[in-house]
Amino acid sequence: MNVRAVWAGGGVLWRPSAIHPEQPEIAVIHRPRYDDWTLPKGKTEPRETVLASAVREIAEETGYSVVLGRHLRQVTYALNGAKRKHVRYWAARATGGEFAPNKEVDDLRWLAPEAARTVLTYTLDRLVVDEFLAKPADLHTFLLVRHAKAGRRARYRGADPDRPLERYGRLQAEALADMLALFGVKKLYAADRARCVQTLEPLAKQLGGRKIHIEPSFSEEAYAEDPEAAHKRIVALAAKRDAVRVVCSQGKAIAPLMQWWAQRDGFALPPNRNRKASTWVLSIDHDGRVVDVEHIDDPLPDFE
Repeated sequence: MNVRAVWAGGGVLWRPSAIHPEQPEIAVIHRPRYDDWTLPKGKTEPRETVLASAVREIAEETGYSVVLGRHLRQVTYALNGAKRKHVRYWAARATGGEFAPNKEVDDLRWLAPEAARTVLTYTLDRLVVDEFLAKPADLHTFLLVRHAKAGRRARYRGADPDRPLERYGRLQAEALADMLALFGVKKLYAADRARCVQTLEPLAKQLGGRKIHIEPSFSEEAYAEDPEAAHKRIVALAAKRDAVRVVCSQGKAIAPLMQWWAQRDGFALPPNRNRKASTWVLSIDHDGRVVDVEHIDDPLPDFE
């Protein structure tokens, strides 16, 4: 018997406590159809990424807009029939909105974490909250992207730094714009290569014409010549907490840079293929150190 996978996205919707701003409050929702208390989540639609479904479903069920932070965990359970449901959860900080009862959710409560754990109906939801609480809520997000697919070097007659994205690469860049926006990116940086700049141009346009800052130290050639300069610059950018930043670089710079960073800050690199248009999502603490990392292999929809 074939087991069909159903994918869904959700999150731990949180905000700073009004009484103790250094502590988070967590939103739990009541679904009258099941008479349960749970975390907001929902099925991924066709041609939608799980990341996008998490943000959309949180908004539909709770009324709150969010920016995503670190990936928390994936849970899996059986549905009726030959189906398995896989739900991916992210930390999701509320940025605006207001709850109103709807056809799926008739109540929402903002609770202290321990109170939320007590109210939640399902053990799997409590495990997700435990993962959220295992690290500080107010971690800062920093993103590192490999440029989208460019035409083959052997077929391009101009100087290699000017080699542009190919058709599929432009499609990847458009998808990246939508994905990176889910993390609240506001400031953009690119190595001094046309393909790196072009990878971020759809996002810059989506953000109202944001400037893409050129960073020569992040090209492959510059990294090979002076990796220390790139290390110092990337750490300095990641430590800035005034805005979420994204850097677009090249594969032969990103791979050794991430290996150096993992050794410096003591985190494990998840399996990755360092593909074109792949993204590293780094969660940074107040000391400027990486405490969590996620690798997104492809910005295009994960599952049909």
